[in-house]
Amino acid sequence: MVPLEILEFPDPRLRTVAKPVTEVNGKIVNMADRMLETMYQASGIGLAATQVNFHQRLIVVDVSDNQDKPLILINPKIVATEGEFETNEGCLSIPGFYEPVDRFEKIQLEAIGRDGEPFTMEAEDLLAVCIQHEMDHLEGKLFVDYLSNAKRQLIRKKLQKLQKQRA
Repeated sequence: MVPLEILEFPDPRLRTVAKPVTEVNGKIVNMADRMLETMYQASGIGLAATQVNFHQRLIVVDVSDNQDKPLILINPKIVATEGEFETNEGCLSIPGFYEPVDRFEKIQLEAIGRDGEPFTMEAEDLLAVCIQHEMDHLEGKLFVDYLSNAKRQLIRKKLQKLQKQRA
């Protein structure tokens, strides 16, 4: 399977707010599968549809050591949170940069699975952080938005320089 193109900051398409999935069909399941494959090939642990220029509320996550516990979340919604902590985050759309971000330690969420059935789940630690990070993407938000303007601009300039070198 050919991996999808992952948009990189400061691409304005990353700021698009994703629309709810209205029907879990073959197109959505196929996109989720392609997103998982893309995420694994990029050595990531999470990917939001927005990052691959598909603007629907779909994220894929796999924080397992062996990349064998994929989680597909359609229309995810956090319904409860607990605790906060600072974590160092990176992003496939902001390659090579890791910065501290405050996140909830535990979350409870509602979502729809690849089978079209709604479910609830609890997540903590790395899984909770990853889900929150990917859900931010669905709102057009990036982890650099939690940083100072000066730090964000520095990352933007460095990435633009790298992107020009690759072109």
